[in-house]
Amino acid sequence: METVNIAEASEEVLELSIVMPCLNEAETLGTCIKKAKSFLQENGVNGEVIVADNGSTDGSQKIAESLGARVVSVPEKGYGNALMGGIAVARSKYVIMGDADDSYDFLSLDPFLAKLREGYDLVMGNRFKGGIESGAMPPLHRYLGNPTLSGIGRLFFRSPVGDFHCGLRGFNRKQIEKLALRATGMEFASEMVVKATMHDLRIAEVPTSLARDGRSRPPHLNSWKDGWRHLRFLLVFSPRWLFFYPGIIMTAVGIAAMLAWIITGPITIGHIGFDINTMLLAALLIVLGVQTTSFAIFSKVYGVTTHLIPSSRRIDSFSRVYTLERGLLIGGFMCLLGASGLITTFVIWGKDAFGALVPSNIMRITIPSFTLTIAGLQTIFASFFLSVLELNRDKEL
Repeated sequence: METVNIAEASEEVLELSIVMPCLNEAETLGTCIKKAKSFLQENGVNGEVIVADNGSTDGSQKIAESLGARVVSVPEKGYGNALMGGIAVARSKYVIMGDADDSYDFLSLDPFLAKLREGYDLVMGNRFKGGIESGAMPPLHRYLGNPTLSGIGRLFFRSPVGDFHCGLRGFNRKQIEKLALRATGMEFASEMVVKATMHDLRIAEVPTSLARDGRSRPPHLNSWKDGWRHLRFLLVFSPRWLFFYPGIIMTAVGIAAMLAWIITGPITIGHIGFDINTMLLAALLIVLGVQTTSFAIFSKVYGVTTHLIPSSRRIDSFSRVYTLERGLLIGGFMCLLGASGLITTFVIWGKDAFGALVPSNIMRITIPSFTLTIAGLQTIFASFFLSVLELNRDKEL
């Protein structure tokens, strides 16, 4: 049994490697290996079967070795770690990965290999198109989890994949290795699709079936925990939807409400009145919006400089246009306007001998002034922080 270093890569001497992650799969592993080997033999494919063992204690390793599979030991725990370990030692041009629980049919890999031979970099199985056996997928996953997360993935990243979490998929090994996949758990499935989409790899989807799990024990998948990990990954990898859009909406709504109050004064719609409290809420929305939009830019630039995500024309153009000096000028101008407003309120207060003022009148100037000052300071500090993030990026542009 081999022990793998995930960082290593093998020379390409075969056409196809069938990789199965394994953690105590003694009940079904033998069946999966036999099917995979039969596929290779019956179709004349020069390939191998790799079992990436993640610390089994039920004798899975011996079963795999007795059936002629390559067994590699991956000590780092996690679905993603096991697959990365198996992929790292593959000696083939193409890899097809699939779970070792006998829910996927390793005898029916022809569509995957055909698409790979056509030049596609990633070929995804779609269980919703190929058929799901009764009881093979919990209703929570079938009708809520998978459709929702796959829909979010398509919306956030414009991916053509309809079943983000299908465990049976094939890919060009060298192209996928270039993506530098890092997820160690179940979210590895989403990371592969997301990064392949972001790097403009050629992606195809083929129908595949899902049978009932052949094991007598519960699956390793934890519905809520792993579902959250998938959702968290999709959100973190999409600053646009996590930060930018909410930030822009909050800022726009806040500015609109603030201007409406400044221009018209208190507004009454029916029996509902909008006065100082509404203006304070508008100020809060503007401050939160500016901060959240800044987070979007920080996340995007950090992702590009650390090579987590590919660069884009938009971020390149933004980095060239929005320099530290311009950010300081914009922030400084906003602070100047805010300070002018605050000075004006102080002068008005002085004319009234620093006595009591009508809140609805003075707040009409004070609240926008405070808002401009805070937003200006946010812009200044954000510009400095952005310049720190771009220290390495400057060398690349």
